[in-house]
Amino acid sequence: MEEMRLQKYLATSGIASRRKCEELILNGKIEVNGKIVQELGTKVNPKKDEVKYNGKIVNLEEDKIYILLNKPIGYVTTAKEQFGRDKVLDLVKINKRVVPVGRLDMYTSGALILTNDGDLVNKLTHPKNEINKTYNATVRGIVTKEEIEKLQSGVEIDDGYITKPAKVKILKIDEEKKISRIQITIHEGKNRQVRKMCEAINKKVLALHRCKIGNLDVKDLKLGQWRYLTYKEIMKI
Repeated sequence: MEEMRLQKYLATSGIASRRKCEELILNGKIEVNGKIVQELGTKVNPKKDEVKYNGKIVNLEEDKIYILLNKPIGYVTTAKEQFGRDKVLDLVKINKRVVPVGRLDMYTSGALILTNDGDLVNKLTHPKNEINKTYNATVRGIVTKEEIEKLQSGVEIDDGYITKPAKVKILKIDEEKKISRIQITIHEGKNRQVRKMCEAINKKVLALHRCKIGNLDVKDLKLGQWRYLTYKEIMKI
């Protein structure tokens, strides 16, 4: 096997996305043959070099695993949890190491991919690839046509950042309870973006569920259930 860049080796081993692996290298968290390496241009030979992260040897994962989980509310998507909260990895009981692709906040349910394929993690999380993510949001108040148009064209969040054009439609209006249910499809991944978009039109999110990532949906999975992706599904991502 030929030499490969250290960050690609780590990502392919399922440690994290390539960008996150670059951070680990720069922060001195990676050892190669007993020495801390902080150069992103470093190359390693998988057959000859010993790579360690947190003192443990990192091996290339030959068997790739791809899982779709319907995440319940109350679970965090971090691989390590220092506050004792429930993790999505607690729901997926397998004997292989996988990591969540991207994040859903603790109070958002829905579609989440877990894998040990670092290249796929990079593809799904890199903004340039514009992978669609579809959310159903229940908000307080009656959403108007004008507000839908604002969400579609872009609204200001995070100190001046204007969101990219989104697909938005009204699913249901409950005049009596004064709540609306809308569907928002975005391809960005800003922190708590959908919640902030709704706040930008003065609508508080009461419930948020990610129903689709690309063409993958969780309508046939109960909350907390997961399944392996099919070969055809993987090829379409």
